[in-house]
Amino acid sequence: MDSPHDVDAGDGDAEYEAADYDDAAFGASVGLGDRPALLVVDLINAFTDPETDLGSDVTDVLEQTARLLAAFREHDLPRYFTTVAFEESYGDAGRFIEKVPALRELKLGTEAVEVDDRVAPEGDERVVLKKYASAFFGTDLQTELTTNGVDTLVITGVTTSGCVRATAVDSLQHGYRTVVPADAVGDRAEGPHRANLFDIDAKYGDVVTTDAVLKHLSTND
Repeated sequence: MDSPHDVDAGDGDAEYEAADYDDAAFGASVGLGDRPALLVVDLINAFTDPETDLGSDVTDVLEQTARLLAAFREHDLPRYFTTVAFEESYGDAGRFIEKVPALRELKLGTEAVEVDDRVAPEGDERVVLKKYASAFFGTDLQTELTTNGVDTLVITGVTTSGCVRATAVDSLQHGYRTVVPADAVGDRAEGPHRANLFDIDAKYGDVVTTDAVLKHLSTND
């Protein structure tokens, strides 16, 4: 698949020069396998509402994710969503909530932890409840993927530097081809967004475009 151009840290620092990585044989493409699944990470109201402590304007991310959802539904390929939510006592939040006090907004059963209506699950599409960054940690996502014969995970959502990155790393470590459409993930700041896309593409998965994923699906019916 085609990759987006200029995936770098955005600051001109030689530390992030693509040539440094190319010379060391980083960033080979793994591509999509025979049975890709779409994983929509944490596009919940608390993260998509710019008025919350956790949120930002991710309208473009929602739009690109909606396009991918439509295509995966059309091709009857697996789709999953994640949310983060904690019990009233926050006893299930561990030290995470001490490090990020804003996570107190994420209470089980509230509208804040529901998937944004613009990319809402349909039918039997499952929302995986997680407590930490990775969609794999402490969840049964691995079982679901194995049951459905998935060999590739296409990851969208927020944030690029947090839950998207952690999920991409664990996806690779669980043996999946890992694909991150750069225009379907987002962050609160451009620097962390671009730096983590660069790092994911160098080490953990293929950073591509939404159009590239859609093209692949349409030509591999």
